[in-house]
Amino acid sequence: MSAADDLCRFIDASPSSFHACHTAAEALEAEGWVRLEEADPWPTETGRHYVIRGGSLVAWSTSGDDAPHTPFRVVGAHTDSPNLRLKQQHDLLHDGISGVALEPYGGVLLTTWLDRDLGIAGRIVLRDGTEHLVHVDEPVLRVPNLAIHLDRDQAAGTPDKQRHLNAVWGLGEGRFLDWVGKRSGFRADDVLGHELMACPTQPCERVGADGALVAAPRLDNQATCFSGLQALLGADAVPGVRPVLVMFDHEEIGSTSERGAQSELLTTVLERIVLAAGGGRDDYHRAIASSVCASGDMAHATHPNHVDKHEPLHRITMGGGPVLKVNQNLRYATEPVGTAAFALACEQAGVPLQRYVHRADLPCGSTIGPLSAARTGMTTVDVGAPQLAMHSIRETMAAADVDLYTRALTAFLAPEARSGPGPEGPGFHFRGPVA
Repeated sequence: MSAADDLCRFIDASPSSFHACHTAAEALEAEGWVRLEEADPWPTETGRHYVIRGGSLVAWSTSGDDAPHTPFRVVGAHTDSPNLRLKQQHDLLHDGISGVALEPYGGVLLTTWLDRDLGIAGRIVLRDGTEHLVHVDEPVLRVPNLAIHLDRDQAAGTPDKQRHLNAVWGLGEGRFLDWVGKRSGFRADDVLGHELMACPTQPCERVGADGALVAAPRLDNQATCFSGLQALLGADAVPGVRPVLVMFDHEEIGSTSERGAQSELLTTVLERIVLAAGGGRDDYHRAIASSVCASGDMAHATHPNHVDKHEPLHRITMGGGPVLKVNQNLRYATEPVGTAAFALACEQAGVPLQRYVHRADLPCGSTIGPLSAARTGMTTVDVGAPQLAMHSIRETMAAADVDLYTRALTAFLAPEARSGPGPEGPGFHFRGPVA
């Protein structure tokens, strides 16, 4: 089975950020990782551990050869994707049609969500305090478009976020949460909190000639979650380096939350790793000063129908390998030392590296990179895999890029560590090619 097929299975199993963490946790535990609870004392023994905070996850590996100030190699990703989410009061009834009130989360390409078969996913908290994942993979919701006969000049354009995004789900009066509860094993009256979102029921597919492309929801950014997870699982132990995977929630809405890239989640976990190894605050700061983070998020491939929207000197090819993302106004955190680290990782892995620059006359998106770099003080490089139709309900990437991206991130997590820069360069020297 190819890496692209494995990615499809990962995404199909992960309709929400909470499910993405659960899917990753299952893979980690199958390989010997042990979950820690943040409220519990941190173990002093070395090993493979992970923590989950809502829709965010941090996983790492330590060994007996690690000193307290051993630096970290971090692959960062985010678990959330733009979508439509249930309002707290969501039941509607219009002329005998039962509906559900939805609102956009993040920068959704709204028209792509119209006339689609949608299920429901997310998490609920019951009155006994227990938290439960919900995934009803049935085509129950549908946001209907307006017929052309009622809008001949297509004046409707982009749907109004308040009035035009409500879904229909049946005929006659009824409570939507009752329906969901019957299929998920809970009573609606016991739900005291919920974070539920619509999700497409169409599974991921290999499309195009010979399955050369992957068509899927949530490639931004579950493709990085998948490749980062595979990199952590596949990275060989290297003396003097602690490999870490962090998957943040809430990137699509600014990362300002208790579990986003602007939170203390990563810094707290890294400091507790140092303290558990017998180190102190100075050891923690020494470790951070020598650490490097590859902030992974998907990248824009050059769109064949909109070539004029791209920087002409930085064409990005689907199937052309990982993408280094640079922005002089620091919408990406990439700088030369991090660039060298990731470029050498690509050389080690035997994969090509592409370099992306956004058109100077268009506003540039951003990632977790600048936020995480500012929070941790860690050298950071923003990277990704090329795709089309970012933020659509169904995005497209090359199947070959899944493997190339994974190989590059794996090599990044397993460098041949040195104590610091030397006269011959920035101090990042790698082992031979990865099989």
